Amino acid sequence: MTLKYLFDENVDPEYVRQLRRRNPEILVRVVGEPATPLRGTLDPEILNWCEVTGFVLVTNNRRSMPVHLADHLVMGRHIPGILILNPSLSMGETLEELIVVAEASFENEYQDRIEYLPLLMG
Repeated sequence: MTLKYLFDENVDPEYVRQLRRRNPEILVRVVGEPATPLRGTLDPEILNWCEVTGFVLVTNNRRSMPVHLADHLVMGRHIPGILILNPSLSMGETLEELIVVAEASFENEYQDRIEYLPLLMG
């Protein structure tokens, strides 16, 4: 199983370009692209979109995303998962993490959870 990623609009677009270049097999979308939430969409609505479409959210939002996820779950909703980027990792390390996680994850492995990168590196 390969995860699908939705990058929020605050992640540097170079991550998306490089991920698509390094592994075009991974389905990657960005907030604001066609058939995704519009730029400026509030986080709770982005979580709803991820739930409906089966995308794991990739974000830098360490502060409010845990609150949004808790609210989402209290309403009986679910989400495939949230991955929060680590600013101390290089772009190359982050991309390698995202590729391995996308390719090696079990179905629903990150459901209703927030995971902080790195998951794999020491």
